[in-house]
Amino acid sequence: MTDTISHHELDETPLASLQHQGRLLNAVFRGHTNAPRRIGFRGELALRFGPRLADEARPPELSCEQVMAVADVSDPHLSFFAGWLLSFEYLRDVAEVLGNALSARGKYFLFCDNVDLSRRYQVPYNGAVFYVLPIVESTVYNEMLELLHLEKSELKRKDTAGKLDAVADAAILFDLSFDTISYAEGLEAMGPVRDPNENRPV
Repeated sequence: MTDTISHHELDETPLASLQHQGRLLNAVFRGHTNAPRRIGFRGELALRFGPRLADEARPPELSCEQVMAVADVSDPHLSFFAGWLLSFEYLRDVAEVLGNALSARGKYFLFCDNVDLSRRYQVPYNGAVFYVLPIVESTVYNEMLELLHLEKSELKRKDTAGKLDAVADAAILFDLSFDTISYAEGLEAMGPVRDPNENRPV
């Protein structure tokens, strides 16, 4: 894991409160990217925790996985966030956990396991707009490359920070429009939630 970030700089980004709450887990990358004053994170965002027993760390009951996020030092908002959810329903949890880190100008992408493969939505929630898409290309990283027309071969030579910068830079400029639906309409349209443990060896 890359971890090249001072507490002072972390405290000047919205990633600070998430870190202090113990929500930034399994970090593949956390620290300065190659862009000036940008702090990035790739890993897992804990959304709900189980009950705490004594001093044991609480494992998350629910997470947003394969997260990619960036924020600039001294900016109170995340400029880019992407992640994977088992169910569209958990968009509400993401929005509530990120809270004031969201803004109307940020670009936020959620790939949901139970969204119709032929549909893409924009869902306004808490003053931000989430692009909600099905998961087709197996990983959020691959989905973002496909959505943003980035060539994987051109990014191969970059380090983890460079790959995150390339995706974030393109995502921030993303301006396609999808069908706008409310969160309630999304709940009605979503498919059944898959059991993530099915077909796994016991």
